Amino acid sequence: MRFTDGMPIEPTTVAGRQALRSIVNDPAGCLAGFDYDGTLAPIVDDPAEAVPHADAVDALRRLSQLLGTVAIVTGRPARTAVELGGFAGPDGLSDLLVVGHYGMERWDAATDSVSAAEAPAGLDRVRSALPGLLAAKDLADAAIEDKGLSVAVHVRRLPNPQAAYDALVGPLTELAESNGLAAEPGRFVVELRPPGMDKGEALRSMVRERAATSVIFVGDDLGDLAAFEAVDQMRADGLAGLLVCSGSDEVTALAERADLVVDGPAGVVRFVNGLLAEL
Repeated sequence: MRFTDGMPIEPTTVAGRQALRSIVNDPAGCLAGFDYDGTLAPIVDDPAEAVPHADAVDALRRLSQLLGTVAIVTGRPARTAVELGGFAGPDGLSDLLVVGHYGMERWDAATDSVSAAEAPAGLDRVRSALPGLLAAKDLADAAIEDKGLSVAVHVRRLPNPQAAYDALVGPLTELAESNGLAAEPGRFVVELRPPGMDKGEALRSMVRERAATSVIFVGDDLGDLAAFEAVDQMRADGLAGLLVCSGSDEVTALAERADLVVDGPAGVVRFVNGLLAEL
């Protein structure tokens, strides 16, 4: 069952219902993490045009007034997500955290500053090799997005994106691993990035830092599975956790593990509004 307008929030799992009660009883102890693309912003052909759902920023602003911490956890560079999302400046978002590059960057609204890890040497070798690899697969028109600390290859705009994706996943994974990087598959995109950090570890780090008593994570894509796994582990350790999937026909792995499934970014906004009503 999917969460829609006017419905009370009713997680389908026991753990989800327990987490919701904990969040309502102690909202100041809750840390809520949101993916960006596909969760707050609709998936679009050009990543540079991925802006949030029209009501998403206001929903986050109101949620920030009630919860202990609201954070964006994204594979994008932190500053890029801030600029696309319009997160710098709105009243009520002065405590927002934006964790970029799967945890390798962090932007704090309070200081408007970004802290970041250093890029590994293998990334330059990957940059040099990618055009030749794509040409050899007759996929030279695939879009290469250089994110600074990672490089992503997008095939959504190609005539047959699924065939292109299937042809590239293996070679891109080999290229990443041979240069000390990891390949992160997504919705018609493969990202080559440094290993050792993922959204799960980023989420755990923030929960520890904020001494959160409960956690919410909302995501839509394969890169969010690490955060889902982290919440499962934290629940096993006694922390209340609520998993929400921004559902789509392209990725089903998260819906199978979520406590609540909503219909894309519009559904995420409805979920936040429903949670605000509960609070």
